[in-house]
Amino acid sequence: MTNNDIFKKLRVALMLRDDQIVEILELVDFRISKSELGAFFRDEKHPNYVECGDQVLRNFLNGLVIHLRGTKENPKNPKDVLAKHKAEIPAKAKETAKNDTKAPKTNFKKKPTNKKAAPKVQVVEKVKFKNGKNKNS
Repeated sequence: MTNNDIFKKLRVALMLRDDQIVEILELVDFRISKSELGAFFRDEKHPNYVECGDQVLRNFLNGLVIHLRGTKENPKNPKDVLAKHKAEIPAKAKETAKNDTKAPKTNFKKKPTNKKAAPKVQVVEKVKFKNGKNKNS
């Protein structure tokens, strides 16, 4: 199991978004961009795939401890932090699910027309096309 696999599994299990992972890494003064982070989560066959190093995973785990437990001066309850993550994600998922399941309302009523329909003006004359084949033979 590679570092990338571990990183992916932690991300899914803790329901973390890329911006949250960047914030967690900044807790331990490790700066990384979202695009660099996205390269870790790509398929191994993808041309932009990057192997996650030990330093990145180590810093993420140390930052995760601070994120979930807090510091000695300001301790946190990990269950509260995880509940907060769960509350954020399903709320967004429910909103998108509501929007997806409901069919958009369409008004098929005809618009009232006050004007009489103008007669159609024929711009091009009717042309009989001959493509060089005789239909008689």
